[in-house]
Amino acid sequence: MCILIADDDPVVRDVVRRYLERDGLTVVETADGPSTMAELTARDRSGDAVELAVLDVMMPAPDGIEICRAVRSGPRPDTPIILLTALGDEDDRVLGLEAGADDYVTKPFSPRELALRVASVLRRSQTRPPSTEILRDGAVEVRPDAQSALVDGVPVDLTAREYDLLVFLLRHPHQVFSREELLAKVWGWDFGDLSTVTVHIKRLRAKLGDRHRIETVWGRGYIWGRNGRGTGESNA
Repeated sequence: MCILIADDDPVVRDVVRRYLERDGLTVVETADGPSTMAELTARDRSGDAVELAVLDVMMPAPDGIEICRAVRSGPRPDTPIILLTALGDEDDRVLGLEAGADDYVTKPFSPRELALRVASVLRRSQTRPPSTEILRDGAVEVRPDAQSALVDGVPVDLTAREYDLLVFLLRHPHQVFSREELLAKVWGWDFGDLSTVTVHIKRLRAKLGDRHRIETVWGRGYIWGRNGRGTGESNA
C-alpha cells in the first residue's frame, strides 16, 4: 500500500516516512507541487496509484490545496487526502476541507498522531461493508453496492467522506447528531477539529442542492429530514 508524502521540508518527510514504514506502508516522497502532480499522474497511468496522499499546504506551487482540488477533479477523485497546515492558519484548514481534504494535521505535529490519522482514513475508506441496500429519501438516492449517489437520477460527485456522511444520515433519519457524534460515528475518530464536520455538512448541502434535507438543530447538531427541507448553512 503506497502513501505519498509531499512536503518541501526533508526532515518532515523523513520522520513521517519512518513512522509510516513502521506500520508496514510503502512511502514515496515529493518536495514541491510539480513533482507531486507528476508522481500522481505517473502512478495513475501505471495502475500503481497511491492509496493516500499527505500534502503540505505551503509547499512550492501548486500548493497542497491546489493539488487537492486537482485530485478531486481527476481520474481518482476518491483518493484520501490529509493536509499539513501551519498552526493557527484556520483559513487554510477550512479552504483545504472545502477543497475536499479528508483531514488535516497542524504543524508542529506528532508523527505518531499523523500515522494514526493515516491509519484511520485508510481504514474508513477500505472497510465500507458491502450492501445491496438502496437508500432513498425524496430525490436523493444512494446505492452502496456501487458507491454512488444520485439526485433526481443524476450522479453526484462526492468524496469518500461526503459519501459516508450522506449514507449515515440516510440510515438515521429524524435523529439529531452532534458534531462530536458525527466525528466518532462517520469518521471513526475520538479526536479532531469539529470544523471538519461543519465543512463536510456545508459541502454535502451544496452538492445535493435544494434536495438536501439536512437541518441544523441549534445548540445540538444536525438532523436529516425532520421537516422535509434543510435550513441552509450553519456554524453550529
